[in-house]
Amino acid sequence: MPLESTAEQPLPVRTIARGIGDWISKLGRVWVEGQLTEISRRPGAATVFLTLRDPAADVSLRVTCSKAVYDEVVPALQQGARVVVWAKPEFYLSRGTLSLAAYEIRHLGVGDLLARVERLKALLATEGLFAAERKRRLPFLPDTVGLICGRGSAAEHDVLENARRRWPAVAFSVKNVAVQGPYAVGEITDALRALDRDPHVDVIVVTRGGGSVEDLLPFSDESLCRAVFACRTPVVSAIGHEQDAPLLDFVADVRCSTPTDAAKRVVPDLGEEISAIDGARRRIRRALTALLDREQRRLETMRARPVLATPVGEIDRQSLAIAAQRDRARRSLAHVLAAAGADLTHTRARVVALSPAATLDRGYAVVQTAGGAVVRAPEDVATGETMRVRVAAGDFTAVRS
Repeated sequence: MPLESTAEQPLPVRTIARGIGDWISKLGRVWVEGQLTEISRRPGAATVFLTLRDPAADVSLRVTCSKAVYDEVVPALQQGARVVVWAKPEFYLSRGTLSLAAYEIRHLGVGDLLARVERLKALLATEGLFAAERKRRLPFLPDTVGLICGRGSAAEHDVLENARRRWPAVAFSVKNVAVQGPYAVGEITDALRALDRDPHVDVIVVTRGGGSVEDLLPFSDESLCRAVFACRTPVVSAIGHEQDAPLLDFVADVRCSTPTDAAKRVVPDLGEEISAIDGARRRIRRALTALLDREQRRLETMRARPVLATPVGEIDRQSLAIAAQRDRARRSLAHVLAAAGADLTHTRARVVALSPAATLDRGYAVVQTAGGAVVRAPEDVATGETMRVRVAAGDFTAVRS
């Protein structure tokens, strides 16, 4: 039943605390999974105090257990261990605090952890976080390389040393974080988001050295995988050794087997690039020389042609050809004119020979009546009729008797 109170009749703290305690005591015992972040065992004390943290969220609870329960756990509990606890929630009235009273503590087996990782892997793959088409290409020469690694770790040294050996001018923005333990996921995620917001960072490398399955579990955390998937900056994963495969390797844009391999992937090798440039220059020079030689030979071949070697000679040849054509035209025209003249002379001679005037010249005459008709028979002229007689020298009249 809810407690009734007013501003004039408030309830005392003990009543509220007792109500909270009564409600929590009804929850009963539960199995809780988490990661140990703190172990406090005072010499001679009968109670051990633990802090159990949710590895996927910034939430933790205080756990108390007897010395006997603590000592029964094999191997001994250590900070960072993943455990399951059979406990009952308790509320302490005097301090107003909530804790879990543990009756049994068990290590979370590696097999169980790997099975959970495999289930999460299948889920993320179904959602498309591992899809090859979404992975981005690394820039050829990044302005700044973001590096997320452990403090003073060998992985940091390997990446920095090998990258600067390949490209001395490369700039790094290093974020040192916890790479194992209960705080690793939160610190790595915060560093990742900070580097992703930096406009000068063109690629982010997340790296650490090898370790046990438990040590590498933070890099298979679902929240970290989704943070990498949401990054706008390409992410390179270089976790552990070749045989290690945390889920971060599948979500990242590029997976490298070692930190040294990551250094080789994010920056080009200065010596190799200089050699490549020199080789390209030599190839360009050879190609340009071959092109010039080929064009020079073409020019020489064109210049050797008669039309370019002696251009006036061609004009002379054409002039001679024109003169010869003109002579042939003249001869042909003269022949045509001569033949036409001969034909005209012959035609004229035939015309003259057949002309009536030529007949008159031989002594013949043409007799015509007064009406102009040619007399061909005696009956055409009557007696006493006047006739016109035409001879070669002229004409005269005559009368038929």
